[in-house]
Amino acid sequence: MRFRARPAVSPTGEASGTRQGDGRRFQKKIMKSKNLLSEAAPASVCPADSKMKAVKSKALVTHCANRGLTTEKVLELLRTKFPRQYEFAEIVGRWIWLDASGRNHAEALWKLGFHWNRRRAVWQHPCGAFAPFSSHSGDPRRRYGSRFASDSQPI
Repeated sequence: MRFRARPAVSPTGEASGTRQGDGRRFQKKIMKSKNLLSEAAPASVCPADSKMKAVKSKALVTHCANRGLTTEKVLELLRTKFPRQYEFAEIVGRWIWLDASGRNHAEALWKLGFHWNRRRAVWQHPCGAFAPFSSHSGDPRRRYGSRFASDSQPI
């Protein structure tokens, strides 16, 4: 004697609302759409939170706008605002890499348009050269060449 499992879909193509085997009906769990954290917060926290979001969004707008700057403009800003980091600035193709592992100027570098590359452990600035869907195999220094900014331009 063979046992055949009941199909989950009826012959008319409708999904079955019963479990196979025990015959009991089941219902899907529905997630609540309300944010319980915002309801539990005191009223005095919300205005400060909205101010912080405005500050963060302004910093994000500045970051995104500065990512389109040219290589020369970014080097000029580094030379005037961060002379120590300028000494370590490496130009790879059109990008600028900073081997500054310290977090002393992390927020200021981010606002300037840099981002942290965890794999290479450097701060990078695209200088307007975006290629989000290109392949990233090998070392870009071999493909595009590299030089230090402090070697080519006097301070």
